[in-house]
Amino acid sequence: MIDGAAPRTLAIGESRAGVRLIAVDGDRVTFQAEGRRATLRVGERVARHGNESVRGRSLTVSADSRGHFFLDGRVNLAAVRFLVDTGASLVSLGRADAQRAGLDYRSGRQVRTQTANGSARVWLVRIDELKLGELVFRGVEAAVHEGDLPFALLGMSALNRMEISRQSTVLTLKQRY
Repeated sequence: MIDGAAPRTLAIGESRAGVRLIAVDGDRVTFQAEGRRATLRVGERVARHGNESVRGRSLTVSADSRGHFFLDGRVNLAAVRFLVDTGASLVSLGRADAQRAGLDYRSGRQVRTQTANGSARVWLVRIDELKLGELVFRGVEAAVHEGDLPFALLGMSALNRMEISRQSTVLTLKQRY
């Protein structure tokens, strides 16, 4: 992903938007941007920000009485209640939330996953747009459960796109890309 654009596949030696792919070794990529060479693990962090309008957007949320962080967001245009869950690999939605968001989840890839409550059948999909206040993310990977959930989980497929900091009972999420 370069400058907040949709993810793209590059061949070694190919350039896009001033970033040239030099090598790929397993889950590590070496590239050159702005005259500097760098090596990163795939998905590890943003190498360069070109979209200044995204940087600086942040959202704060206070913990509830049990120490959980809940926030209201939107999947596509549908309102969804999220629990921030750094232990969840993906954003996870129940069937009803997915249907309200217009996700054709049954056309996604069906897999079994291990949850805190045991094994579950889910469908892997991409969310066109996930909004959390002023934060907007596109093409977020998600798992849709065959049953309803009491709330959606804001997992690492979205949280990896943010800087997360916590001071006492306040969590701050800042959009990186």
